[in-house]
Amino acid sequence: MTRLALLRHGDTAWSAEGRIQGRSDPPLSEAGRAALAGRALPADCREMRVVTSPLARCVETAALLGAPRAAHEPLISEMSWGRWEGRRLADLRAELGEAMRENEARGLDFRPEGGESPREVLARVSQWLSLLSAPTLAITHRGVIRVVLAAATGWDMRGSPPAKLDWNAFHLFRLDRGKPSIDRLNVR
Repeated sequence: MTRLALLRHGDTAWSAEGRIQGRSDPPLSEAGRAALAGRALPADCREMRVVTSPLARCVETAALLGAPRAAHEPLISEMSWGRWEGRRLADLRAELGEAMRENEARGLDFRPEGGESPREVLARVSQWLSLLSAPTLAITHRGVIRVVLAAATGWDMRGSPPAKLDWNAFHLFRLDRGKPSIDRLNVR
């Protein structure tokens, strides 16, 4: 059994504006940096090796948490939202109407224009999970955390998630041959 902790990166100007970031690479905002300043890791995470998505907002979050030389792992990069990056989800819903509702109802098979589906994100993240053998804290993205939650619970990403996630908290999982199960969510 391997322990895994996941933490979403700090806020950026885009996240504060409700913009879809995806693979775009805005840096942390001053507010995002301030929220991380002096933050301590929970006891469960202090001895874990730290890895980070290669996107700047994750790399900087890791550095602010005391891991400036954390390894970069491309497999835990955010979902590509293609041509929708930089847009607001509410605006897309208003503009695309029924087509957007149908797309979102596909759950794991939802696909932004020119982007990847959550199922594809899960496939690449699962590759990474299968390689983990040491307790690991990953600084990553909302989309990655959501697909790990889906894999751990059997949630098909249709309807509400099986648990409400605090995006500023740590989410702890156990891996058995790469298959996640929930240990504790929303750890501060």
